[in-house]
Amino acid sequence: MENPEKIMMEYDPQGDILYIDFAGSEQEADEEILSEDGDIAFRIREGRILSIMIMNFSRKAGFYPS
Repeated sequence: MENPEKIMMEYDPQGDILYIDFAGSEQEADEEILSEDGDIAFRIREGRILSIMIMNFSRKAGFYPS
């Protein structure tokens, strides 16, 4: 990770999705990979993770939003 200060996180309570962006959303990904359960998506460019999207985040984190 080149610059940890540029990491941005955003939680969408309606969709229950946590977005973690390492490199800026404007970069195009070479590939996108889904976890086996389909709840985590990775965007990758040149072998580096650009962003991670975690669906059903409240369940994975062990809490439920009110």
